[in-house]
This record gives sequence, structure tokens and C-alpha cells, in this order.
Amino acid sequence: MNVADTLIWLLNFPASHAYAMVFIAGFSILGLFAASSRGAIPGAALRIVRESEGLAADEPRRTESLLGRARRLLFRVLAFVMLANLVIGILSLTGVPLTRAYIHEHGIPTTATMDGDWVTFSTTAGVEYTLESNFFSPAVYPDRDVYLPSGEPVVVRYLPDHPQAFVIDSTQTPR
Repeated sequence: MNVADTLIWLLNFPASHAYAMVFIAGFSILGLFAASSRGAIPGAALRIVRESEGLAADEPRRTESLLGRARRLLFRVLAFVMLANLVIGILSLTGVPLTRAYIHEHGIPTTATMDGDWVTFSTTAGVEYTLESNFFSPAVYPDRDVYLPSGEPVVVRYLPDHPQAFVIDSTQTPR
């Protein structure tokens, strides 16, 4: 298994679902950063008020403190992952081929058919895939704006270990 192929496959998901990813990431980042703040720990707000008033503050148990830190760290990491997905989604919506060029160069070509936004192709192992190439972030490279009529055969390039990462080759026609 090729590590670069796996990384491109993982990056290809937010790139190929860019429109949805922008909304999902945009709204989830707000909650994740809020959940990773210092005041997000249960009882933290009361503790902060007591400290500001000069009252004796309860000492949190060590396990609660460690669990709170681990929770904040987890939510902060998830927030940065969603921020990266937001950036990938925005770049993909604007036409930047983040993963498409790599897939086009390293992919295995095969013939496919298109039915609307859905592309159906078979791998060299004989497994048939029907995957979406949506309007907002089409899986077409190098000419993203080429017209591909539904029902016509097209050439698809896919990564051998991860056929879900594919591009429609706009430079080739199977005819």
C-alpha cells in the first residue's frame, strides 16, 4: 500500500465533497473551538467566578482535571482538522486541483459511463464502482469545465489501492 496514495485518498474526500464540506466544517469549527476553551469544563465557570471574587475555590480532582485537558485537546485537534477540511473545500470550489493532478498522473485508466452526476467504472480487479462527480466540485482533470454528456463513455483514472479517488480524464475519449 502506497502512503502517498492513501494521503491523497484521504484529502480527496473533502475535495470531492467541497460544497457540503464548507458548510459542515464552517459550522462545526465554532462548536469545536467553543468546546475546547478553558471555560468548557463542567464547573469551570463557577470556579472562575469564585477565583475572581477571592473566595476559596474548590480544588478539582486530578482525574477531572486530566479528563478535562484531554477533552479540550481532542476538541482542539478536531477543530483544526475541520479547519483543514474547510480550506480544502474552499480551494476545491474555486477550481484548485488539490488531489486531481496526482490521481491523473498516478491513476490507472479505465472506461466508464456517466449517468447524470454518477460515474460507473470497473477496476482491474473486476469490482464495479458507482461514484458521484457533483456539479460544484467535478472530478474532471485537467479541463474542469469540459462538457461531458450523460450516457457517453469517458476515461476514468483511479488510484489502484483506493478506487474511490478517481478523476475523469478530459484529454481522452474512448472513441
